Amino acid sequence: MPGSAHLPYPDSLDPENPPAPHPLLAPVTGLLGTWTGEGRGEYPSLESGFSYAQEVSFSHDGRPFLRYEARAWIVDAEGAPVRPAARESGWWRLQPEGRVEALVTQPTGITEVLVGRVEGPLVDLATDRVALTPTAKDVTATRRRYTLTDGGTTLEFRHDLAAVGLPLQHHLGAVLRRTGKD
Repeated sequence: MPGSAHLPYPDSLDPENPPAPHPLLAPVTGLLGTWTGEGRGEYPSLESGFSYAQEVSFSHDGRPFLRYEARAWIVDAEGAPVRPAARESGWWRLQPEGRVEALVTQPTGITEVLVGRVEGPLVDLATDRVALTPTAKDVTATRRRYTLTDGGTTLEFRHDLAAVGLPLQHHLGAVLRRTGKD
């Protein structure tokens, strides 16, 4: 669990708290922490668009990767929770020259391997491959973009999806705000 001080090697949600981030994490230390906010989702296979709330956290343990966790829930027009939605966890492996390799697993039977780059405030990741369990929805590709704005206090998230025989296209977009530090 991020910030669990009782562990011998706790994760940190803040680059100012121990352990010190690995030098390869330098381009993404602005992501460290917990982010919450709301967004909209749509896809041609769905009856209608939807509103959702989301919490995303990035932490590290001093090695050259980020621990990533995200959960979302559908909200009504007033922002009240309706039901759980997406949930995923994984790892972002930082490489020299701003390259990123990411592994993202969802309890719905989908595992994505993504590759991309960090360029300034933008992390742009695209599918290298997708693994599916026998009963998972047919997902063939994704693209995820995370952009820090407003001096690092806002995280904009965009997710494109190719699934159920449809080409890659917009699926999710959210604006998240930093909620706290380790």
